[in-house]
Amino acid sequence: MKRILTAVILVPLVLLLIFKAPYPLLILAVAAVAELALWEYLGLADASGAKTPRIVVMAAMAVQFAGIYYLPLDWIGPILGCLVLALFLVCAFRSPVARVLPDTAYSAFGLVYIGLAMLTLPLLSAQENGKSLLLFLFFAVWSGDIAALYVGRAFGRRKLAPAISPNKTWEGAAASVLGSVVVTLLLIQGAGLLARHDVEILFFPGSVWRWIGLSVLLNVAAQVGDLAESAIKRGAGVKDSGTLLPGHGGILDRIDALLLAAPVLWYAQLVQQLF
Repeated sequence: MKRILTAVILVPLVLLLIFKAPYPLLILAVAAVAELALWEYLGLADASGAKTPRIVVMAAMAVQFAGIYYLPLDWIGPILGCLVLALFLVCAFRSPVARVLPDTAYSAFGLVYIGLAMLTLPLLSAQENGKSLLLFLFFAVWSGDIAALYVGRAFGRRKLAPAISPNKTWEGAAASVLGSVVVTLLLIQGAGLLARHDVEILFFPGSVWRWIGLSVLLNVAAQVGDLAESAIKRGAGVKDSGTLLPGHGGILDRIDALLLAAPVLWYAQLVQQLF
């Protein structure tokens, strides 16, 4: 029940941000979520043996998000490079010599794993059909997660990755892919229905097969992202990344699938532009 109530509150907020928030507010909201997730990630890093400069790393992520608003897109890579070097210098003079490399590695990876991944959300929204892309991304991930949860519990027999996440099954994974495909088809049908009534708020150009292929790609990325975060938590010896969301764990637990799915969609859009 806690899980359902939390979702009932969060889903409308996400939809409101997608369709109504101006670009600066969207960046600010995504940055806030990313900072909370980064705090939890750094806690996992410290539980794994590091002692990261948390405030400095979080300030570095804030610079990342400020960069995509104030600077051209081409600056994303150079900004990240400069921030990683800055974190290395901070750790070099702050950490004991035996921990300089681990502290730097954990800190820098946070900027890539969470910062760079979450940056793709506002970047996707800035595309011509950005609202549709974000809705497609979230619905593909959410529907897959729900299908995997209920089908896996009811019919799951064969373990998917028992050493990382004992509760996940191949049956749940297959249902997850199917759930994403079904929701994608419903979105496309809904967009067509709205367009026939002169309501053009959703736009999915190209063939249906293209979007089905993307939904499968995003679903696989989301499931791998979920497993990857589970591996981090298992290595740190914790069940959840935090307790901020009742029934869901921490913020990082809720966005772990997006941390791989969102960049995959962003890069898929870039690849499409080459052809």
